[in-house]
Amino acid sequence: MEILLKERYEYVFEKELLEEIIKEGQFRKVRKDVIMIEIGDKLTHMPLILEGAIKIVNEDDTDNEYLLYYLEMGDSCAMTMTCCIGGKKSNIRAVTEKETLMYMIPIHKMEDWLIKYKSWRAFVFDSYDVRMSEMLEAINVLAFQNMEERLYKYLKDRAMVLQSPFLEITHYQIANDLNTSRVVISRLVKKLMIDQKIETNRNKITVLEFLPQK
Repeated sequence: MEILLKERYEYVFEKELLEEIIKEGQFRKVRKDVIMIEIGDKLTHMPLILEGAIKIVNEDDTDNEYLLYYLEMGDSCAMTMTCCIGGKKSNIRAVTEKETLMYMIPIHKMEDWLIKYKSWRAFVFDSYDVRMSEMLEAINVLAFQNMEERLYKYLKDRAMVLQSPFLEITHYQIANDLNTSRVVISRLVKKLMIDQKIETNRNKITVLEFLPQK
């Protein structure tokens, strides 16, 4: 996996930093639907993704989940960084969307590298900027889009993250991510089918927009 790390990040980090990541980090291969970080966890490591995708969600006071954003190769979680550096407990849940390869970086090295490596500082600040933009977009979606628009955007975003128009997902899972009821999702899925935006078959949804053009 050292070769994969260097392939993915050789144009992002200095050679010396890559060597430190290999030395100090812990490589992990995690299957789909595994909770990597739970709300309330005391964080000791931060994931640096090589392949795969991770879903980041939050909860309100009544335990309803809210999807915040996805992490892909080259991403890291700004909220995790904040908790790590501040010594706080996690306020997010991180769940693998598919099999994911990553290096788990110990938090004490993160702080050292902020001082030692220019590329690491740039990576951290860029991560904050990207995540802030995504969270602002999520707020705008909640405030200004109706549920049908939110559902279709959710399906398209998921298809792009998983790099496939074919989604294996239940109406219950979608409802949980969008903080609504399964009945509402089932009704809107039928509407999107009528509008020829998606096709469905036994807990599988195909986003037609992303099918290869014939």
